[in-house]
Amino acid sequence: MKLSSNSFTEGQNIPGDFSFCQPDPTHHVCLGKNMNPHLAWSEVPEKTQSFALICHDPDVPSQGDDVNQEGRSVPASLPRIEFFHWTLIDLPADLREIRAGEFSKEVTPRGKAGPAALHGARQGLNDYTTWFAGDHDMRGDYFGYDGPCPPWNDEIVHHYIFTLYALDVERLPIEGKFTGAQARAALHGHILAQARLTGLYTLNPQVAALNHPSA
Repeated sequence: MKLSSNSFTEGQNIPGDFSFCQPDPTHHVCLGKNMNPHLAWSEVPEKTQSFALICHDPDVPSQGDDVNQEGRSVPASLPRIEFFHWTLIDLPADLREIRAGEFSKEVTPRGKAGPAALHGARQGLNDYTTWFAGDHDMRGDYFGYDGPCPPWNDEIVHHYIFTLYALDVERLPIEGKFTGAQARAALHGHILAQARLTGLYTLNPQVAALNHPSA
């Protein structure tokens, strides 16, 4: 199975339109358009009954002491943990494409509705639900896609890994509200094939300059 996108290519930067936050020279960051990227897939196993899609960032700081603090940086040596940006299950077996902005096209304070989604699919809670839990203006259940917003002072580029799974069941055996980790666990024993696409993103101007010195 192959996974591709018109929005970005493997191992390259994800454009700001698909981010939760974009760089801002005055305030470090500003809100992005938060559109989900275009995705398309092919060479699907014959016995596929549904698809599941998970996007996660494995580069999130395990400690938040230095995150977005003036005069400090998040060291590259800091251990990292996962952050789920999108969990989408029960996509129909005949679907081969998700359009850019089809599932998300803006930042929605206090979250987005779910788990019911387009195409009869279901979306899980992404990890902004936990991240904003203590923020009076932003807290809520964030279902579906919310894009990159890594610390603006992180010393490393973050990787956003989109993984598509072809499954042998029409409906994944998980109910109610669910997280990316819970969906991933429910996939076990049902995967016929999988494909990955990885994009990069940073809000740190110094890191961006190192990766693209001619920019």
